[in-house]
Amino acid sequence: MTRSFAHLLAGGSIVAMASAAVAQDLPQANDSYFKAAQAELQAQLARQPITGKAKNIILFVGDGMSVPTVTAARIMAGQMRGADGESNDLMLDTFPFTGLAKTYSHDGQVSDSAPTATAMVTGVKLNNGTIGVDQTVKEGDCPAVDGHVVKTLFEMAEERGLATGVVSTARITHATPAAMYAHTPMRDWESDKELGEAAAQGCKDIADQLVNWPYGDGLEVALGGGRAYFLPESVPDPEDAGKTGRRTDNRNLTEEWTGKGNNHVFVYDQAGFDAVDPASDPKVLGLFEMSHMEYEADREKDGAKEPSIADMTAKAIDILQRDGDGFVLMVEGGRIDHAHHAGNAYRALMDAIALDAAISKAIEMTSREETLIVVTADHSHSMTINGYPKRGNPILGLVTEVGDTLALGADGKPYTTISYANGPGGVFPALAEGSTAAEPAGARPDLTGVDTTSVDYVQQALVPMSSETHTGDDVAIYAWGPQAHLLTGTVEQNLIYHVLAHALGFDEAAQN
Repeated sequence: MTRSFAHLLAGGSIVAMASAAVAQDLPQANDSYFKAAQAELQAQLARQPITGKAKNIILFVGDGMSVPTVTAARIMAGQMRGADGESNDLMLDTFPFTGLAKTYSHDGQVSDSAPTATAMVTGVKLNNGTIGVDQTVKEGDCPAVDGHVVKTLFEMAEERGLATGVVSTARITHATPAAMYAHTPMRDWESDKELGEAAAQGCKDIADQLVNWPYGDGLEVALGGGRAYFLPESVPDPEDAGKTGRRTDNRNLTEEWTGKGNNHVFVYDQAGFDAVDPASDPKVLGLFEMSHMEYEADREKDGAKEPSIADMTAKAIDILQRDGDGFVLMVEGGRIDHAHHAGNAYRALMDAIALDAAISKAIEMTSREETLIVVTADHSHSMTINGYPKRGNPILGLVTEVGDTLALGADGKPYTTISYANGPGGVFPALAEGSTAAEPAGARPDLTGVDTTSVDYVQQALVPMSSETHTGDDVAIYAWGPQAHLLTGTVEQNLIYHVLAHALGFDEAAQN
């Protein structure tokens, strides 16, 4: 605890009394905003950091969850339940300590998920496209990996007898979840089919690395998508009729998983997931789609045949907390990123709200005194909230200003509060919604009469691209529990690892 923070806490009651006395003389003393901020100050004064060690770590990663994404999700969540969206709070908004992380990689001003996720669990920055290696390894250079592997927090945890788990709505072999357990110069090497000549050079695909992870007794929980990457081309998918796996080596990694012991379980649908009994101390591999899991907005269309991210988080915690030594868990809202790449704010925001529900579940199931929970993003996206919409304007709607005036651009056409700097919503003459032969090439489509709040609507973008891109701005860090106060201010993204390791006491072990 810093001297200034300790002094503030010690004198909190004095400060509160002085503030109240001053407030009585102010004309705004009874203003609702003023009084709400006074109450917030008192909560801040009463807030004390927990400086002891953490027994458990839960790292939530909203893939591509930029600050504007959090803001828009907060507003949308409030509006969906008929409340004031602007003053609404997500669960992550209630975390006592916040900071900003710089997301650049060793070779990129703007990063992808592979080096950023690795930075958070190894403490180093590395090159775009690489996972679990140091800065000397270039993307795709298999021989360079030898001698340049870095150890992850999850591997350290397994070596010390802690339980470990990885949950994602993306493929479990995708960049962010893979960074917890894999080491590869190419994030796309998810099955042997993608390896090519690298297989002969000694590199292993990511799915193989998950199932045959050599640390401790392996992962206790791995829940997500990506079933095809574990099944051979000759094996029919257990759920999707007429489809098979993608592996070319004829290895069925789901069978290799269950063959490790009687408590190793493979499940692929909601029924199998529901049947898993945490009391049986299972080690669970759950792969609920051939590729990525459904967007939250589409799960019910799919007959709710797969668990939500909140359900997977709860099941993972139920299993992991049976280990008396503690656990380390990473939960990724992976499809926030995918919806942004598609220029589809509706699905991105719904997945961000779903991630927040998983955070709420984790708070409910754990103790703040023994579990450090960190929520952050790996990188940002180009979505922005703009114009001068009136209070309560639908976050996905057209900008309507105070006085109910529809805002128009210089081209005389309305525009939405949410837009992207680039992406598929850019004006391609052949793709422009409502374009006519009379319009000049590149004219912005007229949104009059268009339902911009629909689930499939693609927001307009400045630069036309087939896929919207990541951006290089800082991302927020929200922290709760032991040592959470260390993740404040503007920090390097790889500091997150060092705080997590310190909270668990791993850094002390390294110094002894």
